[in-house]
Parts: sequence; C-alpha cells; structure tokens
Amino acid sequence: MDLFNIIAILITLAAVFSYINHRYIGLPVTIGVMLIALAMSLMLNLLGWFGLGVEQQAVIWLASIDFDKTLLHGMLSFLLFAGALHIDINDLAERKWTIGTLATVGTLLSSLLVGVLTWWVLGWVGIELSFIYCLLFGSLISPTDPIAVLGILKTAKAPKSLETKITGESLFNDGVGIVIFLVFLEVATGTHEVSASHIGMLFVQETIGGLLFGLGLGYLTYRMLQSVDNYQVEVLLTLALVSGGYGLAGALHLSGPIAIVVAGLFIGNHGRLFGMSETTRHHLDVFWELVDEVLNAVLFVLIGLEVLVLTFTLDYLLASLLMIPLVLFARFVAIGIPITLLRSFRPFSPGVVRIMTWGGLRGGISVALALSIPPGPERDVILPITYAVVIFSIVVQGLTLKKLVKRTMLRYAEADA
Repeated sequence: MDLFNIIAILITLAAVFSYINHRYIGLPVTIGVMLIALAMSLMLNLLGWFGLGVEQQAVIWLASIDFDKTLLHGMLSFLLFAGALHIDINDLAERKWTIGTLATVGTLLSSLLVGVLTWWVLGWVGIELSFIYCLLFGSLISPTDPIAVLGILKTAKAPKSLETKITGESLFNDGVGIVIFLVFLEVATGTHEVSASHIGMLFVQETIGGLLFGLGLGYLTYRMLQSVDNYQVEVLLTLALVSGGYGLAGALHLSGPIAIVVAGLFIGNHGRLFGMSETTRHHLDVFWELVDEVLNAVLFVLIGLEVLVLTFTLDYLLASLLMIPLVLFARFVAIGIPITLLRSFRPFSPGVVRIMTWGGLRGGISVALALSIPPGPERDVILPITYAVVIFSIVVQGLTLKKLVKRTMLRYAEADA
C-alpha cells in the first residue's frame, strides 16, 4: 500500500474514532481513541476466528507501517516541539536540578532495576531471555512519554510546581532513555565493542551535543522570526526548525528529541516575547495545537491497532501481569531516592513521589523502541510485555491520575487545617 493511502486510512480512522469518543464516550481524546482502536482490533481477531480473513488483511496493512520509524523519525519531533512550546522556561529553570536528576539518574536507576526484576520474573515463569535483553527492556520502558503525560496533565490541575516537574522530566528523559537503549542494544547485538569510554562519549555526544545543537537552532530561528512580520512565513520557519532540525540532529548522531525540546523552549519563551507579533503568536499557537491534537489521535489509533501483530501466549500474559506492578515499583524507587536526597536542599509538593510514580505514563515511545529491536525470539518476548505495560499505563493510570491528584491535595489541605 502506498504512503498516501496509509495516511488517508489513519487520518480517517482517527477522525471517526475521535467523533465516536466525543459524541458517545467522553473520555480524554487519546485514551478514548486508543480504546476504540483496541476494540476494533479485538473485533477483527474475532472475525478472523470465523475464517473471514479480515484480520489477515489488517495485519498485512499494519506490517506496511514501520511504527518505530513513523514515531521516532516522524511524529515525535512535532509532538515534542508542540509540548515544549507552552512551557514557562523560568519555572523549568527553578527546578532544573530536580528535573535533570530525575531525567538522568532516575531513568538509569529505573532501567537497571526493571532489568533485574524482569530477569527474575521471566526466570520464575520459565521464559528464557538473556540478562542484557532484560536490561534492554528496562531501558525502553523506563522513560515516561511526554506525549501521553502532557494530554492528561492539561485536565489534572496539579500544583504548578508538580506539573512542571512531571512535564519537564517527561520531555527530557525520553532522550536520555533512548541513549541508554542504544547502548544496551549495541551490547545485545554485538554491533560495536562497548567500553566505559565509548558509553561516556555516546552519552555526552547525544545529550550535551543535542542540547547545544537545539539551543543553536532555536537562536537561529529566533533571529529569523525577529526579522519578519508575516505569520505564514513564521509558522513555516517553525516547521522547518522541527523537521529539518530533527533530521540534521540524527545525521550528526545527536539526540533529536533533546534538541527539539530545547529549541521549542527557546522559541516558546524568548521567541514568543521578542520575535513575534500578537497576530503571529495567536496563529502559531492555533497551528501547533492543531498539529498536536491530530498527531496524537493518529498515534493512539496506531497503538490500539498494533495489538493485531502481537503474539500473546499464557506465559507471556502471566509475565506481563507480573511486570506491570514491578515497573511501577521501579518507578517509585527511581523517583523516591533522588527526591528524598534533594529534600535537604529544596521543598517539594505534598505527595510528590506518589503522584509522579502514578503519573509516569508510558506510551508510543516504548512501543516504538520495542519494535526497533531486530526480529527474533527476544523481541517476541519483550514486545507483548511492553504493550501490556503501556496499555495499563495509558488506560488505568491515565484515567485515575486526575482523581489521585485531587485526593492527595485534599488530604494534605485537611491535614493543614
């Protein structure tokens, strides 16, 4: 199937599912669209059992979509930029040590802990998976997905400081998580001789290089925005920044996600204040909000449909059910230890560890990384477990996060009264 038909089908499904959700269900758009897509996948599976052949056609169509490239090298840059565009950089700067620690130390700690727990659980269930692939699973499931998190936080009404921590961590830890994933993947596949110096250089090149590259891109685009007053041209310049900047970062072996987040923060703050007219700001906000909503809907349709290509056996299902609470436990430890140490230097919102643990949603990035693992028995084990954790995270954690925030705030307000 050609590219146009694939895009046409995805947009049509996203539009129809969004309409059904808005008209009859009333869930947050991303969750509602994904659940409808899941229901459609299950219905196609059911039709397949009756020998109608519809499921096979759907699987062939899905196989023509390279999910990891579609997200990691297509949608992700636009979604990250749209998310970073509306974050106050002053709020982020006030909490830079907390966000930086959680995005780096927290992500690494979670990756290692999940890897150890996965090795133990799979061994107990009777599934063979080498320790390095268990660590690989830990690295792809540990980063929280800003795409999933940002949509939920819009309605959760968490304290501003807490919202900034969750959003900031989610925007940066996916770049760190991808670097950790690449290191473990090189070890697992034996594509490079990995040493401590190699890992250190890769981390510095990807993260620090990506940060500086994003800052340079943001500044260059800002100067161009400042020199014109035409919102069509200025919107087009931001599109060029996102698409061209992300592609160039990848060609230079720098972290594209980190570069685009930094550029988005620069344009959304400095560029918005000093490089745009009120008319341009309005059109820019409307444009990127629309891009964000459309791509989110398409992405979560894809997540819901991907269940058609998974293989769930009884032992895989058992391992998935066991790993869901253990991944949450690893998140609790990875958040709790740094915040406990940082409490000596700065105050934190009430219930911050509990809310950040439950609010650490996993999404399309985890699925895309799992699908980027070379085909083989290891991927066949990792993929269904990843998918189960992601679905639980988006549906259960996503639908209950708002209630948890309100309940936590109310509890501490009553304690202070």
